[in-house]
Amino acid sequence: MHRLSRAILAVVVLFVLLVAATLFAKSRTMPAESGGPAPSNADLHIKEVKIEEDSGNIRWQLRAEQAMVFEGEGRTNLRKIVVDVHQPDRSWNIVGEEGDLLQPAQDVEIRRNVVLTSSDGLRLETSVLRWQGGEKRLWTDAPVKMSRPGTVVFGTSLDVRMDEDKAIVTGPVKATFVATPHEAAP
Repeated sequence: MHRLSRAILAVVVLFVLLVAATLFAKSRTMPAESGGPAPSNADLHIKEVKIEEDSGNIRWQLRAEQAMVFEGEGRTNLRKIVVDVHQPDRSWNIVGEEGDLLQPAQDVEIRRNVVLTSSDGLRLETSVLRWQGGEKRLWTDAPVKMSRPGTVVFGTSLDVRMDEDKAIVTGPVKATFVATPHEAAP
């Protein structure tokens, strides 16, 4: 679980930093596409955002149906978010219906049907997931479900602190462990 929390946090930190820098740079160079009347008072609307980055041994791609930049608030709102992260030993996929990237702290909040899955079988489900870059903290105060083959953990919140190298699921916590066929074999 310790290795898992570090991996999740590392992926989220990298994602936040790269998305913030890329969105800021793209918002200055890409013209906004008109998709009809604007539903908000955003300073900039970008339709069908696709950002790719290769950072040494980590490659990631962010796709969103829409990005709205609110410069006065220091916030970029994203809709229908999909993030794919590839590391040498595993890959991650994070989806959410909406989220915000907050400047200058580069904090991120992903909301509504947030699901993180990894190629090694981990699945994390919650309604909101937040990253605080300054504190290196990944957290939610919403109910969380973590699962992988043979294990399911439910809790009322999750708090991962990278600097302290710990992950806490608060409760009441319900954990179910089932022996997989490999573990049950004599």
